[in-house]
Amino acid sequence: MGTEFGMYFQMGWQHIIAWDGYDHILFIMALSAIYMLQDWRKVLVLVTAFTIGHAITLALSLANIVYVRSSLIELLIPITIWVTALFNMFKKELTPQKVQLNYVFALFFGLIHGMAFSAYLKSITGTQENILEPLLAFNLGLEVGQMLVVAGVLLLAGIIVNVTGVKRRNWNIYLSAAIFGVAVLITIERCKEFITK
Repeated sequence: MGTEFGMYFQMGWQHIIAWDGYDHILFIMALSAIYMLQDWRKVLVLVTAFTIGHAITLALSLANIVYVRSSLIELLIPITIWVTALFNMFKKELTPQKVQLNYVFALFFGLIHGMAFSAYLKSITGTQENILEPLLAFNLGLEVGQMLVVAGVLLLAGIIVNVTGVKRRNWNIYLSAAIFGVAVLITIERCKEFITK
């Protein structure tokens, strides 16, 4: 792994697990809330769909093809979180059709989250012309960071459901409701910031 590639790869996964990436962590948690450890393949596809989504907007933004006001993106991110959490709470059973809708959520909301990542990556790459290597390395790093969050959520779900006896459906509702509440508070705060800017 080249020095530059390794640097951007490290930045990617650190950006996810660092405290300043807490809104992205919440979204990954919301995506993972309905799953258990045995569903890891489904979650891998889900998180990869999210990565593909934000990779698209990252590339378009770095190439100066797409620009969206950063304060609007910062407002939209918590909205994607509570919409996902709300969807989790109201779904009855985990069926293949509904899982497919989750993939659509992950891909579409990944587009929004990618715009937030782009400001960070732009500040690092500056006027660098070859953005392919930093883009690839950063996205791979993000994917690894996201999978670390997923692993934590699935392990916690396994302990709570299998050890304490909490029903899977109840675990989903508890976790999704907590994420929903936090995301709504973030939305209110960012809405105030958006209006005043």
